[in-house]
Amino acid sequence: MQQVSAEELQSWIKANRDITLIDIREDWERNDYNIGGIHIPLGELMNRISEIPKEGDVVLYCEKGIRSTIAIQRLEAAGYDNLINLSGGMAAWKATV
Repeated sequence: MQQVSAEELQSWIKANRDITLIDIREDWERNDYNIGGIHIPLGELMNRISEIPKEGDVVLYCEKGIRSTIAIQRLEAAGYDNLINLSGGMAAWKATV
């Protein structure tokens, strides 16, 4: 599974790298703090799979990187091979901002 650090993702965003962000946290978590992207809570992931691009870099994130790892495993089993996990999730992101 591909991983990206918070620092590296921040540099990708600043450089306008063509990526798709997927936030798989719950509504209340996203309302508290987010870095954008498509919001698909983990529980809705497989029902909304058509919203996730199969081409280009897709970065999934959650609070600590655990749920996004689970999401990537499920999506890879469904044929995705372009997924990247934000290592440490929003906790790591907030620590570097």
